[in-house]
Amino acid sequence: MQTLKAQLLRYEGLSLKPYRCTEGKLTIGIGRNLEDKGLSLDEVDYLLNNDINNVIAQVAVHIRVFKLLNETKKIILLDMAFNLGVAGLCKFKNMLRALEDKNYPLAAAEMLDSRWAKQVGVRADELAQKMALGE
Repeated sequence: MQTLKAQLLRYEGLSLKPYRCTEGKLTIGIGRNLEDKGLSLDEVDYLLNNDINNVIAQVAVHIRVFKLLNETKKIILLDMAFNLGVAGLCKFKNMLRALEDKNYPLAAAEMLDSRWAKQVGVRADELAQKMALGE
């Protein structure tokens, strides 16, 4: 198996970002044709778990109030960071300040007073409603 892997790496090359192969197909990794093969559910689950773990680690470092929040509010911030990126979440300074002050209705209002809320619609409405409840 190792010999085959080494040979495939040599001939296919390695790309950590999608590219178009010589046939014009979207490809990633070591010759993975995303258009014809796509991903299995196991692969999607693996990627999601990896992404979630990365977001948790980044939010814990960059959002001071995170460790003080209950599970519901942590999940809200993680959901937002997953969608916006941690740098995008950090731009919600008024919301984060409201969280530090434990003013959850204001934090919810700040969530909704954003371009993000207009872009994601129902997602923002539902997350803000959970935030406002202070649970």
